[in-house]
Amino acid sequence: MTQSILANWNGTEMPLDDVRVSVMDRAFLFGDAIYEVLRVYGGRTWLHDEHFARFKRSLTQVQIPCDADRLQGRVAQTLRNSGVDNGIVYIQVTRGVAARTHHFPDFPVEPNELIYIKPIDVDPYAAYREGGASVITHSETRWARRDIKSVNLLANCLASQAAKEAGSIDAIFVADDGELTEGTHTSLFGVRDGQVLTSPTGPHILPGVTRRCVLNLAERAGVPVVEEPLRTHELSNIDELFLTGTTTELLPITKVDGQAIGNGKPGPITQRLYSAFGASVAEWLEQAD
Repeated sequence: MTQSILANWNGTEMPLDDVRVSVMDRAFLFGDAIYEVLRVYGGRTWLHDEHFARFKRSLTQVQIPCDADRLQGRVAQTLRNSGVDNGIVYIQVTRGVAARTHHFPDFPVEPNELIYIKPIDVDPYAAYREGGASVITHSETRWARRDIKSVNLLANCLASQAAKEAGSIDAIFVADDGELTEGTHTSLFGVRDGQVLTSPTGPHILPGVTRRCVLNLAERAGVPVVEEPLRTHELSNIDELFLTGTTTELLPITKVDGQAIGNGKPGPITQRLYSAFGASVAEWLEQAD
């Protein structure tokens, strides 16, 4: 049920269930829209500037005109009015409503802007924090601009469903050359010989905001980081794996396609970085008091 979730539709606050969208909106017809998700701790948006920098970049890349600074004001107001202390902010901007043509409309169209605030009452990954989770691998079937946070997520949904049917928490995409790029909604990290490994940014992966946060935390903790591709044939030599994401935070992965990673338990560097992540959030919250 979404009745208690507060939304802001083009500047007007209302229950999420009351939002109505035209079937001629280009997001509905073409997936012509971008989105962003921010984590809320203590009634505030964590890594706010970093998320909005990525949001603005996505808008520019797909040429949707939107006043992102004005939207930030709406986010702040809607979050305050929601009363949500722990949760997420979802933002989506579409190109707007127009006749169905593949090219952009020939006349100015007003983008549709959606914000909603969803509470998180229970950590959905709590059961996996201590024991670790399993993932499957899935062939890369997405478009070539995964660095844009587009709502075109059908390939991600199909891979996520395959993971669910396999009893796994996520699917990791594998490129034709064997590179393990990222999860359906997460960034992927490995640990080998005390070094943290992750794919370098580029068009093939989303520049994860939590990914960058964890890389900064690793640097502060003196943990070496190497941004180089992980490949399927190297999994037997990987000591630890973990995923990061806005809602995932940092999650240990102990099995891939049924095969144990390392000793089959969350590793010390994964645990160390998760503790550092929690401490960073706590420090940030204390600064606001």
